[in-house]
Amino acid sequence: MDISLYYQERGTGIPFILLHGNGENGEYFIHQIEHFYKNYRVLAVDTRGHGKSPRGTAPFTIEQFVEDLNDFMNELGISEAIILGFSDGANIAMKFALKYPHKIKVLILNGGNLNPRGVKRTIQIPIEIGYKITKAFAGKSEDAKRNMKLLGLMVNEPNIKADELQSIHIPTLVIAGTKDMITLAHTKEIAKNIPNAKLSIIEGNHFIANKVSKEFNKEVEIFLQTVI
Repeated sequence: MDISLYYQERGTGIPFILLHGNGENGEYFIHQIEHFYKNYRVLAVDTRGHGKSPRGTAPFTIEQFVEDLNDFMNELGISEAIILGFSDGANIAMKFALKYPHKIKVLILNGGNLNPRGVKRTIQIPIEIGYKITKAFAGKSEDAKRNMKLLGLMVNEPNIKADELQSIHIPTLVIAGTKDMITLAHTKEIAKNIPNAKLSIIEGNHFIANKVSKEFNKEVEIFLQTVI
């Protein structure tokens, strides 16, 4: 690994890894850290090139983030963890579950998508326009180059086939908001293809973990109590 990921850690017990979304950092999960550290060893990780984690020289892709997570767990001697991923973090978690299923005790997917078509067009079109603009200026500005890389993750990735999810035999909660930027049909498709996954839709937008944390944490807590 060319870098070491920055992370916040609180609590003891079963490791509970939190993976934030595109352009964010572990601070997004402040309400989950506060809630779950009482019963779990909570680790909120900053993805490569996000927050306080360095960019490094490796590719800026979901696949690389999966390898970064694997290296992170190995570095800390974590053989198995609960993994909660939000947005791009959920996409990393899905890909991680496909490659390293033995390292996940429980999988929680919040606002993830299999491909860019899962995002509502009203959201995706401005992202695509922004990507083209930043791409045009990437050679002249480091900020534009960074933004191009971030937007590129949402324009070009992820690329997961629905039937691939059928190989995931891990207790899984798929959770999203009623007004999520991911279409409800797409969220349902993810839940349907993961054997025995539980689907939970709660009132709110894409950012339910942060904005309606009490309801979000309750759903996660109830699910964990039924599977651990």
